[in-house]
Amino acid sequence: MRTICLRRALRFALLAAVLFGVTCCSTRAQQEEAVSPQKRSERSTIVFMTDFGTANDAVAICKAVILGIAPDVRLTDITHQVTPFQIEEAARFLAGVTPYYPAGTIFLVVVDPGVGTSRKAMVVKSKKGQYFVLPDNGIITPVIERDGLQSAREITNRSWMISDAISSTFHGRDIFSPAAARLATGWDFNEAGPEVSELVRLQLKTSVMNARGIDGDVLGLDDPYGSLITDVRGDDFKKLGYNLGDKVTVRIGAKSVAVPYVKTFMGVAVGESLLYIDSRGRVGIAVNQGNYATKYNIVPPVKIFIPRKGSVATSKTKQ
Repeated sequence: MRTICLRRALRFALLAAVLFGVTCCSTRAQQEEAVSPQKRSERSTIVFMTDFGTANDAVAICKAVILGIAPDVRLTDITHQVTPFQIEEAARFLAGVTPYYPAGTIFLVVVDPGVGTSRKAMVVKSKKGQYFVLPDNGIITPVIERDGLQSAREITNRSWMISDAISSTFHGRDIFSPAAARLATGWDFNEAGPEVSELVRLQLKTSVMNARGIDGDVLGLDDPYGSLITDVRGDDFKKLGYNLGDKVTVRIGAKSVAVPYVKTFMGVAVGESLLYIDSRGRVGIAVNQGNYATKYNIVPPVKIFIPRKGSVATSKTKQ
């Protein structure tokens, strides 16, 4: 009998120890979650874009700052080859990429010709739930016009910046990179600094459709191919009456050119020009397996006009 009682006592003691251990582990996990809010969510992603290029150490330094603060962050790039100082180009790239990332993604953009001036360093949250760490110079304009602005904060809290002295010329390292890393580790967006109700906005170029046709702009090049990127929407172009296979007379700057409207590059012979609707739903002009901008000396920005089908063209040059 005494042996049976002893065995029962040992079982109860073992069960109590197990239950006590589970309770302690659960309590400890809850405490850790309270201290580290980022552990409640998936690993954060920072998407990085600059005009720094790749011939210097600037991008590597910014990434080192980020990883020093948030070693587990998922860090990827849009490009570091934005044409230097071209805010509009950076805005176009950013707007093209963001739809493919989920809510909670942090976009770090440093195209900042006004570095060291009174322009604000910002953390912006869109209504889609994405975060943007960037200068207040208009880069965010097309994203906010499409997705909506939820809130914006000026980065003034020094604990969000690098611990060393702040440079007047490298805020990518000293302010933007550490701020993005703080967000990635779960710091409260609202603690970055005071709320800003009005952001700097770009005057975005948009094509205009009228009785004659469509007036627009060549906004940039699809490098390295040299294809022309325009602001002419494909849906508007289709209202001009053209069918696949038609020759379209287009005025680019002061010169008129005739190009076939085709579905894809191989719709024309190698070395021939074409007009097509690109992957973003805009009119593009290219050379099949060639560089249109180089071949015809096109340097954006430049005006473009596409007439309605049947309009008489002047000074037409076949390409």
